Amino acid sequence: MKFAWLCSHESYQPEELVQQAVAAEEAGFDAVLGSDHFHPWVDDTSAAGFVWTWLGAVAVKTDRVLLGTAVTAPLFHYHPALVAQMAATTDRLADGRLLLGVGTGEALNERPLGFPFPGYAERQARMQESLEIMHRLLAGEKVTFHGEYYTTETAKLYSPPKGSVPILMAAGGPKSAAFAGTYADGLITSVKDPADTVAKVIAPYRKAATEIGKRHQVLATRWTVLAGGPAQAWQALSSMRGLRAPGRLEATDPAELRFRADEMDREEVLASYTVVPDAAGLISAYHPLVTDVGADIVSIQVMSADPMATIELIGKEVLPELRKLAA
Repeated sequence: MKFAWLCSHESYQPEELVQQAVAAEEAGFDAVLGSDHFHPWVDDTSAAGFVWTWLGAVAVKTDRVLLGTAVTAPLFHYHPALVAQMAATTDRLADGRLLLGVGTGEALNERPLGFPFPGYAERQARMQESLEIMHRLLAGEKVTFHGEYYTTETAKLYSPPKGSVPILMAAGGPKSAAFAGTYADGLITSVKDPADTVAKVIAPYRKAATEIGKRHQVLATRWTVLAGGPAQAWQALSSMRGLRAPGRLEATDPAELRFRADEMDREEVLASYTVVPDAAGLISAYHPLVTDVGADIVSIQVMSADPMATIELIGKEVLPELRKLAA
């Protein structure tokens, strides 16, 4: 079992996140992931760096950790062939350490650039075509493809990846999980209730993957807040508070999400996160992802007032205990 640190591009500027990535490798993490957004969740205490430029910088600053996206949407503002090229180049810079996390996205990444954001049925159909194009290009093929949504003409990666780049797809329900099991190389899922996630997401994913003889790979995530009390927790969560605002998938303006979030009761927002005071609380929060969910990779996603100190704390006190549980 591997443990990942998520670098939140909605919360910190890219130069700070390079420092976080280096610190995470030094602290003993096995992987470093980066979120991919054009707009953040709020407009006042936030950031929105370009994850693919950042990954290139992190690739040459680190030696051991896996690198990945959590997640990129290869549907509108990224053509899937371009995503394959970005992934291949990053994999070369990282000497074969990349995993590609993909998802169907949110409106705040598409509509600000003039793209539509249709319903899930069309986005899933686009994802199916995208996965075929990306898999074939990353496998070294010269791809001529004429689909309902995408076209390529003799497309080929002339700077191919160093090795095999697995494509993991984010899913939160049984239909999308089964789709990931059929068309992707792995699953990314956010865990609130472990038993519910296993039943509704991981089991359908594994069933679909098994039916076609695919190897299972599950990356499980959980958002936590490390804070001494509600006031400190709200401050730590500031840049992510729009993530719990109503209508977040359809919104395009982070100012609108900030307004909606700030109209909500703070206790209600905080209750949707796992808020813990110390290392023991973090161990307890991620314990079920290790023992009950049985993930291959556990992504530790912590909002705090001091992320560098948090990374150090997790490296010294949390990761050793989680590795014991995994063993």
